[in-house]
Amino acid sequence: MLESMTGYATLKGDALGHSWTWDMRSVNAKGLDLRLRVPDWIEGLEPAVRAALSKALVRGSVNLSLRVQKDEEQGALALNKVQLAAVLNALKAAEDAAAEAEVALAPTRGSDLLALRGVLETAVEDTDSKALMAQITVQLPALLQSFKDMRQAEGQALETVLLDQLAQIEALTAQAAEVAEARRAESAAALRSNMERVLENADAVDEARLAQELALLAVKADVMEEIDRLKAHVAAARSLIANGSPIGRKLDFLMQEFNREANTLCSKAQSVDLTRVGLDLKAVIDQMREQVQNVE
Repeated sequence: MLESMTGYATLKGDALGHSWTWDMRSVNAKGLDLRLRVPDWIEGLEPAVRAALSKALVRGSVNLSLRVQKDEEQGALALNKVQLAAVLNALKAAEDAAAEAEVALAPTRGSDLLALRGVLETAVEDTDSKALMAQITVQLPALLQSFKDMRQAEGQALETVLLDQLAQIEALTAQAAEVAEARRAESAAALRSNMERVLENADAVDEARLAQELALLAVKADVMEEIDRLKAHVAAARSLIANGSPIGRKLDFLMQEFNREANTLCSKAQSVDLTRVGLDLKAVIDQMREQVQNVE
């Protein structure tokens, strides 16, 4: 089954007086680009998460964030006496300076002091970060599975689109073969006519050289080799899709080969009908290549 590089997953958990939320999303990229935002106070968490993602994923630009917060009921408010003393000293210095400058200050209320940062704290017990990390990381398999399930659902829809585009390429390749076969008789007749005119209007012609030039023209006009390669590429692409991800890089390379053969076919067409088929091929191949960019 194909897997898309586009995906999203979220998961919540709580333990040891903390609650947390995972948020994971990705878009397409040439390789695997991991961007993590996790609490740095939980020692060893980021390397563990990065290792798990690197093992589970092959390609994609992946953004993962983890927000961890202490539960409000974990502790009661407590007065930080050291911080309060520092605030009072600073307040006294400000009042003394204001008095010297004969500037009147509004009375300071107790509620104003308590509202200052650090004066009131939540009295909580020290958290065992290793135990908390174990509770958080135990959710990683479930998060990754949810993420991969969504990418596989996207990949299944993508597979349907790619197989339809391959069917279009196959039909256009068969049409190009029919047009080329019909053109073969016309090209042979035109070459014979041109050769007769050359022989009639020339006193001395090197027949060997003439035959060589005519053969070269025939080779340049023959598109059957390109058509055979296009058929082989269709079969190869179907085989890759059947094998399932990760095949994104291989499919991308194969699309370059598709495009090369279509370009050569157009350049050798020498026919309005064959050129039209070649341009239709290029359009479908370009559409398919855009879709392939999102395959892991």
